[in-house]
Amino acid sequence: QVQLAESGGGSVQAGASLRLSCVASGNTLRSDRMGWFRQAPGKEREFVAAISRIDGRTAYADSVKGRFTVSRDNAKNTVYLQMNSLKAEDTAVYRCAARRGLGILSQEADEYDYWGQGTQVTVSS
Repeated sequence: QVQLAESGGGSVQAGASLRLSCVASGNTLRSDRMGWFRQAPGKEREFVAAISRIDGRTAYADSVKGRFTVSRDNAKNTVYLQMNSLKAEDTAVYRCAARRGLGILSQEADEYDYWGQGTQVTVSS
């Protein structure tokens, strides 16, 4: 089992930055791929970014490319999501997820095995 805990959310003005953290504990060695997803009220959950903890490969949704950066610190079992130039449409609950094994960086939520509780990000215009 892997436990995930997000932090770093908050309420900011458009154009501001936030950095989300996701700390993994438990049997983390079996979960190479980490993803960030978000869900706004009344909308479906959507992929934001993903990273391989082993080789650092990354993937991003088109809506956040150039503004968000996903990174990891394996010594701390932590994955980060740096969010710059935030927009009102970025408002959502952000959750990190972990997928067992090795392979491609999936953008499908159903392919992830473990989930955190989420952290709220609110951006006002």
